[in-house]
Amino acid sequence: MFSNVKNLPLWKCGAGKMWSLSLGMALLLVAFMAGCGGTAKPTLTSITPSSGVQGAAVAVTLTGTDFGNGSTISLSGMGITVSNTMVVSKTSITATFTIAANAATGAQNVTVTSAGKISGSQVFTVNSGAPTLSGVSPSSGALGQAEVVTLTGTLFAAGATIGLSGTGITVSNIMVVSSTSITATFTIAANAPIGAQNVTVTTAIGTSGTQTFTVNLLPPTVTSTNPANGAMAVPLNRKITAAFSKAMDATTITTATFTVVGGTNVAGTVTFDTGSNIATFAPTANLAANTTFTATITTGVKDLTGDSLASNFVWTFKTGAAIDATAPTLSSTNPASGLTGVSLNQKITATFSKVMDSATITTTTFTVVQGTTAVTGTVSYAGTTATFTPTANLTANLVYTATITTGAKDLAGNALAGGGAAPNPWMFTTGATSNLSSPTVTLTVPANTATGVGINQTINATFSTGMDPTTISTGTFTVAGPGTTSFLSGTVTCNAGCTVATFTPTVNLAANVLFTATVTTGAKDLAGNPLAAGAKPNPWTFTTGTTATGQAQVNLRSLSTFVAVAGAGLTNSNSGGQTTLNGDVGLSPTGTCLGDGSPCSALDPKINGTLYANDPAGIAAQAKADLLLAYTDATGRPPGTVEADLSGMVLPPGVYTSGSTMSIAVNGVLTLDAQGDANAVWIFQIGSALTVNNGAKVLLINGAKAANVFWAVGSSSTLGTNVSFKGNVLAQSSNSLGNLSVVEGRLLCSTGPITLLSNTVTVPAP
Repeated sequence: MFSNVKNLPLWKCGAGKMWSLSLGMALLLVAFMAGCGGTAKPTLTSITPSSGVQGAAVAVTLTGTDFGNGSTISLSGMGITVSNTMVVSKTSITATFTIAANAATGAQNVTVTSAGKISGSQVFTVNSGAPTLSGVSPSSGALGQAEVVTLTGTLFAAGATIGLSGTGITVSNIMVVSSTSITATFTIAANAPIGAQNVTVTTAIGTSGTQTFTVNLLPPTVTSTNPANGAMAVPLNRKITAAFSKAMDATTITTATFTVVGGTNVAGTVTFDTGSNIATFAPTANLAANTTFTATITTGVKDLTGDSLASNFVWTFKTGAAIDATAPTLSSTNPASGLTGVSLNQKITATFSKVMDSATITTTTFTVVQGTTAVTGTVSYAGTTATFTPTANLTANLVYTATITTGAKDLAGNALAGGGAAPNPWMFTTGATSNLSSPTVTLTVPANTATGVGINQTINATFSTGMDPTTISTGTFTVAGPGTTSFLSGTVTCNAGCTVATFTPTVNLAANVLFTATVTTGAKDLAGNPLAAGAKPNPWTFTTGTTATGQAQVNLRSLSTFVAVAGAGLTNSNSGGQTTLNGDVGLSPTGTCLGDGSPCSALDPKINGTLYANDPAGIAAQAKADLLLAYTDATGRPPGTVEADLSGMVLPPGVYTSGSTMSIAVNGVLTLDAQGDANAVWIFQIGSALTVNNGAKVLLINGAKAANVFWAVGSSSTLGTNVSFKGNVLAQSSNSLGNLSVVEGRLLCSTGPITLLSNTVTVPAP
C-alpha cells in the first residue's frame, strides 16, 4: 500500500544515524519521537527549600524529569514572584521566589510547564516572617501620662506583643490594625526612669529590630517662689523670684510673661538664671508698704523643647512697712567644717539663713581650693542652698577649703556676713573612696495608705541621706489625684541639708480623694546617685478626709524679719566674745542697746540687720503690736498635753501646756520629732516662766524646723549658760541668755528687756 510513496528526507536520530523515511514510515514518527524524549510530560518531585517567610527572597531548586528549555514555574496562590528561572538540565531548575510581606501564609501548589505540558505539583509553604519596626508615634511621653502610640513596620501578625527595654512603662490595649500597623497605650509611671527605652515587636516567628520611646519630665512647672504664696510683712526692697522644674527658654521669660501687680502694674526688669532655672523680677523702686501684690507667670513661658506651663501660675503676698537690711549668714554646710573621710564624688553645699539672689551665687563667689589650686566646677542654687559640683572627682586624702565671698547677696541686696551657725571659709578632708550607695525614702507624710488625711496637709518625703537640692522639684516630686495622671499644682522645698522634701499644694486638697505621691529617680544625692527603692513604698497613696487637721503656724506678721524685740531695751556684755544678732532688732518704747540710757555703740551686739530704736516710722512699735497678736494666737489654741519638765522627752508635733512653769534640767535634752513632716508645728503654752538650765539642748529631728516652734511664755524666759535652744520665744515680760548660749529662733518680749552675754541669736530659716 506504500509502493507509490516517494522517499522523504533523511531524519537524524539516535547516535547520528541517518534514516530515509518513506511516507509510510512517517506514520510511525509520532511514536518514534516519543522514544527521542522531545515531547514527554515533565514531572516535579521536590522543591528545596520547600518554604519561606513573608518579606523574604528565597533561592529554590526544583528537581524532576523532562524539563525542557523555556520551562516555566507556576504557583497556585498570590504574593510570590518567580524570577531568575534557569533550566540547568532535564532534571533541575533553579529560580528565585520573592515573597511579598503581605503574602498569604500557608501552602501553595507549584508546577512546571514544559513544551505546553504541565507537571504534577509539589508544595511551597509561606510562613509569617520576623516583623520589622520602622517607627513609634509619638516617640516620647511625660512622667505620669498615658500615650496612645502607633507602631509602624512590616509582618505584624495577630497576637503580636510589644516589649520595652526599661521599666516604668505599662503597655495595654494592643491592637494589630494590619500587617504594617499596631496601636497601643503606653502608661508611664510617675517615677519611671527618664530617658530613651528600646521598643520591639514580637510575633510567633521572631522579634523586630528596635525603635526608641523617650520618657521625659513633666511639662515645666513653677517649683517654688519667693515670697511664698500668702507671705506677710514682705520687705519693701525685696526682689520676687520663681524657680522652675527644668531648663527654660530664657527668651520667653520677660516682663510680659512675669508680672507683679499691686493695684497697678509694678515696673521692673526680669532676668533668668540658666544655671539655677530661677526667674527674678527686680522692681524699679521699692514696693508700696502694707499692700497685697499678685505675681503671675503666664503660659507664655516655655522650656527648651517648646512646652509651656499647663496654666498660669499665680501667687500673692503682702508687704510690711520696712525694708530688709538683715545680712544673710551661713546656716550649715555639707561637708561640715572639719569633716574627714569625705567621698571623692561629693558635691559641696552651703545653706544660707535666708533666700539668696541666685545671680550672685557663681564660681566667682563660691570657690573650692586644695592648697592653692582651685577646683574647677559649676555652681547652682535652689531654695536656700548653693551647690558646687566639681568637674571631676576630688583627690583622695587631701584637705580642701570652701569659701563663699561677700559677693553673694540676698534678694534685698544685702551681702553675706560672718557670724552664722556655720564657719566661712570651712575645711574638710577627703577619704579614699567614692559614694556609690543610692539614697532611699525612709519616711513619708502622710504614711502609705493613710486615711482621713487633713485637706490642709503638706506631703513630705524623708531621705536616707542629704539630697542635691537642685534635683528636688515639682519635676521629681509629684502628687496626683484623683487617678494617676491629674497632677496637683504646688511648690516643692527642701529643709536645711535637704534630708526632707516638702510638696505644698497651691490650694487645699480635695476631700475624700485618693492621692498618689511619687519621688522619681531624677532625685539624686550629693554624689549623683539616683533614688532607689527602699523600705518605704514609693509611690505611696493616701486618702483625704473632710476637714483640716494639725496645728497651723502662728502668724508672726512683721516679726518674721526680727531676731529680737524688747519693751525695755537690750542689755549686752561681750566679755566672752562678740554677741551677734542675725536679724532685725526692735526696741520700743526704750531704744537703748545697753539698757543704761547710753546710745547703741560698737560695744553692743553686732547686728546683721536693721536696728529700729525710737524709729519715727513706728516699725518697732508695729512689731510689738504683732507680738501681742502672735502671743494671743498661740495661747488661744486648745490646750494640749500637760507638761512641766521637758527633760529627756521626745515630742511629736502638737500643743503642750503648763498652767505655771516649764523647764529643761541641767544638761537635759528635749527632742522635737517632726516624723517626716517639715511643716510640723509645736506650741508650748506656759502660764508663767520658762527656764532652760545650763548645758541644756533642744534638738530637732526628722524634718523639724525652728521656725515652727513657738514658746508662749506668760512672764519671762531664762536660758542658762552654754544652752542650745530652738524656737520663737513670745514672752510677756523679759528674756535673758547666759554666757555663750546659742539660739536659732527669736527672742521677743513685750514689757521687759532682753539680756545677752556673748550669745549668737539667728532668725530661723523659713
